[in-house]
Amino acid sequence: MSLRALSAGDSTADHLLILLHGWGANAQDVAGIAPYMQLDKYQMLFPDAPHAHKIANGMGAPNGRMWYALPDIFDFDQPFTHQADLQQSRQLLLDWITALPEKTGIPLGKTILGGFSQGGAMTLDIGMGLPVAGMMILSGYSHGPLVTPINPRPILLVHGRQDPVVPITQAHQNKAELGHLSVDVDYHEFNMGHEINLQVLEMAKNFCEKLCKN
Repeated sequence: MSLRALSAGDSTADHLLILLHGWGANAQDVAGIAPYMQLDKYQMLFPDAPHAHKIANGMGAPNGRMWYALPDIFDFDQPFTHQADLQQSRQLLLDWITALPEKTGIPLGKTILGGFSQGGAMTLDIGMGLPVAGMMILSGYSHGPLVTPINPRPILLVHGRQDPVVPITQAHQNKAELGHLSVDVDYHEFNMGHEINLQVLEMAKNFCEKLCKN
């Protein structure tokens, strides 16, 4: 099994942005931000998670995907790293990302890995072990204790104070943990819910452009 991805941006650019969608969404969902980002010096890739999402209680979208299933009663403070679908997604994502430099000609050192919600959790899960230029965690959470990244990189951490899905306390916790690991954290919280609004897009755009200049 291999991951399928949508692409956007300049196919000749020498920087790459990878953005992972959340639980119940899909690549098309996050690819919709590309026109608003206007990242002239970036190629952009939006992979579909490998598992089909079962729409229930109005959650998710038609053709929704997920990186792993969530129990009906979910506690963000309980580490969960061993369920089979998460392990499969983790390995598929690692294999896909590490193969990208040969396909795109862009090294991981010029790649930003980011994700929204469950995609943010996957970014924190695998991103620390990849030599990427930066990471973006948008309304995300962590699967458990964070580890020191294998190379220095800034991390953009953005969350909504009124997020009804992933509590703002998750962002506070991740910020504190990353600080203890001496990671350069660019932290912002807004008066918003579980979403990527125009303020977040502007913050993400500035983060990418700044790294492109380094």
